[in-house]
Amino acid sequence: MIPTSYYLILAALIFATGATGVLVRRNALIIFMCVEMMLNSVNLTLIALSRQWGNLNGQIFVFIIMAVAAAEVAVGLAILIANTRHRKSINIDEINLLKW
Repeated sequence: MIPTSYYLILAALIFATGATGVLVRRNALIIFMCVEMMLNSVNLTLIALSRQWGNLNGQIFVFIIMAVAAAEVAVGLAILIANTRHRKSINIDEINLLKW
């Protein structure tokens, strides 16, 4: 049996990698993937702690987070595609929503 602390350490590493990617990268697709990594690290933490404490509340929250992540991807990619068609670039620095 794997200790819960290993799962929490892995989740912290994944979250740190995602947060670094969001702060450092300028490509919108990479930023979306890093946000998804951060959400998945939270999911891993909730599942590990739910398993440790023996209740299902964490797993219920994981389903809610997965639904929010799916909605975020759908809306974010729609905005990104609309912006790419207009600007021909997915660089975050070139996006200015007030000037179309």
